[in-house]
Amino acid sequence: MRLLLDTNAYSALAEARPDVGQHIREAEEVMISTVVLGEVLFGFHNGSRYEQNRRVLDKFLREPKVRIVTLTLTTAERFGEIFANLRKRGKPIPTNDIWIAAQAIENDADLLSSDPHFKYIESLSWLSFPAR
Repeated sequence: MRLLLDTNAYSALAEARPDVGQHIREAEEVMISTVVLGEVLFGFHNGSRYEQNRRVLDKFLREPKVRIVTLTLTTAERFGEIFANLRKRGKPIPTNDIWIAAQAIENDADLLSSDPHFKYIESLSWLSFPAR
């Protein structure tokens, strides 16, 4: 299984949530989006433990089965399709989440997230875990 982490999945992993950790241990490859990294780094800059949180993130990114995925023209095409479909159906979701979903689809990965709005994206393989 290939897994793409949403921001809340990375946060749950950093909090040592066993349910999220289990998904990550079972994955052959774990991907993290540059969009997610931007959201995570915003949280670090906005908090009081930047250095500590950054060290944990850097250690995670050095794991052999972890790969950073970037935005491509294919991602942009998928983003446009997803966004148009959601708008036509009256199911808006946050723009960054559309980018993240597009990357999961592009990379043939399951998206791990506690955000229920991902269920509105028909072509997305979404693994849910409970929010806290």
